[in-house]
Amino acid sequence: MYHSFETSQVGALPVCGMLLGDKWVPGEGASAEILDKYRLTPIGQLPASSPAQIERMITLAHTAFEGDRLTPYDRGQILDGVARRLEERQSEFIAVMQPETGFTTADCRNEISRTVQTLRLAAEEARRFAGEVLPIAGAPGQGRRTAFTLRVPLGVVLAVTPFNAPLNTVTHKLAPALAAGNTVILKPAGQTPRTACLLANCFLEAGLPAGYLQVFHGGGQAVKAAMADERVRYIAFTGSTEVGRIIQGQAGLRRTQMELGSIAFTVLADDADLSVALPKVIGAGYRKAGQVCTSVQILLVHERIKAQVEETMAQAVASLKHGDPAGEGCVTGPMIALAEAERVENWINEARASGARVLAGGQREGAVVAPTLVADIAPTMKVGCREIFGPVIGIEGYRDLDDAITRINATPYGLASGLFTNRLDSAFSAARKLRVGGVHVNETSSSRVDLMPYGGSKDSGFGREGPHYAMREMSEERVVSFTI
Repeated sequence: MYHSFETSQVGALPVCGMLLGDKWVPGEGASAEILDKYRLTPIGQLPASSPAQIERMITLAHTAFEGDRLTPYDRGQILDGVARRLEERQSEFIAVMQPETGFTTADCRNEISRTVQTLRLAAEEARRFAGEVLPIAGAPGQGRRTAFTLRVPLGVVLAVTPFNAPLNTVTHKLAPALAAGNTVILKPAGQTPRTACLLANCFLEAGLPAGYLQVFHGGGQAVKAAMADERVRYIAFTGSTEVGRIIQGQAGLRRTQMELGSIAFTVLADDADLSVALPKVIGAGYRKAGQVCTSVQILLVHERIKAQVEETMAQAVASLKHGDPAGEGCVTGPMIALAEAERVENWINEARASGARVLAGGQREGAVVAPTLVADIAPTMKVGCREIFGPVIGIEGYRDLDDAITRINATPYGLASGLFTNRLDSAFSAARKLRVGGVHVNETSSSRVDLMPYGGSKDSGFGREGPHYAMREMSEERVVSFTI
């Protein structure tokens, strides 16, 4: 059996270990502090994995893959078992997740409920994962042949995951990889490792055999060490575009899935129902302190309704509760690091100095940036041309839909966009012309549902999450034919 992973005593500075085989073991490198993101005080220690430990994990993962001990039914049962444990232990997960992420209680609960759905979707897909019959007899001279395809797993998958979804994004890598028959080595974000480790322990409790899932820690050098081993056959990465370029360069001919940076736009047409649109925009802009790739960063508003939108939103945003993420009704908690909060504050001040109007917020206290609404931003400002990844929405006016589409397409990114309109011609025009991975009509850019294919274009990456779609990417087709 595996060693238990003690996480329940948040104030007791638990050590976050490495999962090697089915044992939690200490690191062999220097450790670093894990901070409570609101109080900025230590809550744990993050060890560093040595290259030797990583090599051992890959060996165990490769051996487990070659052993092929799990049937599709087994995989589905294990994934459903993890989902049940997550539901039953929601309070324990919140106790671990909230301090290391700074998420509000509502954000923590949403993260857990979405993860449960992702696990159950992957369990369903595991049981029905299959190829197809090929109509080979329809070709000349092939009347005595039968052919079909198999979906076969690739092998060892390396998953590198971010801090802003330490359960659901981790699960979007792990669950499809395991459901398709692969084994996984996971490198979670250094800021939020304990949540991922607690999830990994649930996989062990649900019956996942040794070697199918292992966890290591460290920075770029640890990832580089893992990728240097050619037995790693697939790399699933969510993070910045800059780091994605480095990983892709090292991947060579191996397959990758890259979910990278973004500047997320949502468009309000002059016929938009503002009573529906504005609450959704506010929710999508300030949850998780704006630290979501699809958080509404720029709100493009038709010039006819711009003044009305500014007035209504300014009042609503100014009233949002922020600060202690455990506080009742808190909407926006701290950012992931003090340095990130200081950067966002500087960008707001730079925008103000360049002529933008701060309609609400703009203040910072520690790592907490108040929900901020800025009007009259421009593409020359950092808030208008770089991913802010903070609780800031900028408002720009536009004259017609083509202007809005041109503005969105002019950025190097293309993850998702939202459009509020009741005109079908506008909706279909945006769907055809926007160079993004997702166009959501009468929803914001951040309206992802976990069964969707999710991913971007241009510098926002490639490949798709969503269990059904990710499993196809984490496997390959094998043609089988018989002549009788």
